[in-house]
Amino acid sequence: MAVSKPERHERGAWNEERFEGLYRCVHCGLCLGACPTYRELGLESDSPRGRLYLMRALVEGRTDLNDDVVTHMERCLVCRACETACPSGVPFGHLMELTRETIQQEWPRPLAPSLARTVLLRHIFTRPERLRLLGRLSRWYQRSGAQRLARALGLIPASLRGVEALMPEVSPEFFEPPSGQWFYAHGQAVHRVGLLSGCVMSLCFADIDRATVRVLNRNGCDVFVPRAQTCCGALHAHDGDRATARQLARANIDAFGQERLDAVIMNAAGCGATVKEYAELLKDDPRYADSAQRFASSVRDVTEFLAALPLNTAFGRLEKTVTYQEPCHLAHGQRVRQQPRDLLRAIPGLRLVEMRDSDRCCGSAGIYNITQNELSRRFMAEKSAAAAATGAEMVVSANPGCMIQLAAGLRERGASTAVKHIVELLDEAYEAGEV
Repeated sequence: MAVSKPERHERGAWNEERFEGLYRCVHCGLCLGACPTYRELGLESDSPRGRLYLMRALVEGRTDLNDDVVTHMERCLVCRACETACPSGVPFGHLMELTRETIQQEWPRPLAPSLARTVLLRHIFTRPERLRLLGRLSRWYQRSGAQRLARALGLIPASLRGVEALMPEVSPEFFEPPSGQWFYAHGQAVHRVGLLSGCVMSLCFADIDRATVRVLNRNGCDVFVPRAQTCCGALHAHDGDRATARQLARANIDAFGQERLDAVIMNAAGCGATVKEYAELLKDDPRYADSAQRFASSVRDVTEFLAALPLNTAFGRLEKTVTYQEPCHLAHGQRVRQQPRDLLRAIPGLRLVEMRDSDRCCGSAGIYNITQNELSRRFMAEKSAAAAATGAEMVVSANPGCMIQLAAGLRERGASTAVKHIVELLDEAYEAGEV
């Protein structure tokens, strides 16, 4: 039986509908075993049920923000595994974003971390030209020898070594759309789709964006990649900066709105989960509420989209043994679980070996591996051990954050296991079929 609701304390964005979600929890405890932080720390306040209790206390005015409350909220990965486990449909991800928005508005963070977050998320990720400048500087740092020198001489502060070790290799060439913004299908086009090519993806995993376009083209899709698109806002929403997330959502809706598209394709699971929820993010915006609903309903993860097609199976053989790491925001946020496996099994010669707890969070979780690096590394070690135990020569995933985290964890174990995105394997299989 759901908890009865007292009077709502007026606080930030907690309107009646969102307030309602807090009281769906029936305290059954089924979420406890699904929650990575509860399993790791064993504290009720670091479980979904405990965090919901604290959220209610805040909204009802029974407690004020304090160090303990903020700590328990910021330890949450927002992996949404609790949503999959919950029989009552508690919208935990939305509730946590609202809580973090309250924290951001009302709780003074230490100056240095707060400034770094503000500069990175509000002034770099929101401006593609600045993000690309940061990408070029990072590429120089990696390729000039400066990174090796800094590590060898111990110039990286101890507090930043764990974060610096996670830094992905920046692509030699960024992914950019052609002047006409379209990549055309091989042969007769059956679908017109858009691709939100992403910020980190287009800089550090540009080959995945290119592979995504090629795979879609081989499956009868003309692919529209608007130059006006920007960051999807997932990092901002998860961090509680919903105002900036809304700004970015509006920009992306406008960028894709100029074309009539059958679907908007995502190849980053964490981004896809947020973009699919643009309707909720902009529901109170009278100008964008309807267009956000239409846009969000058109969004598909690339594996979800391809699995629903009459798939082009002109694959060559790939004699590989792989294991699949389920991104949290694909499995729990979007409920896309079987489709990636079906695509992998469609490739001749590929052997899929399931890893233990493949849907448990690897600890990346947006910027969690930066803001909660020590705890993140514990989850990373657990997941990389599970991947290594399969004996697979390759770990396949569908999210750049997971790929960065898994690659780092496997390196630390001394494993030579490769980490790839599923579309890279599909692209390789198509190329093998042409030989």
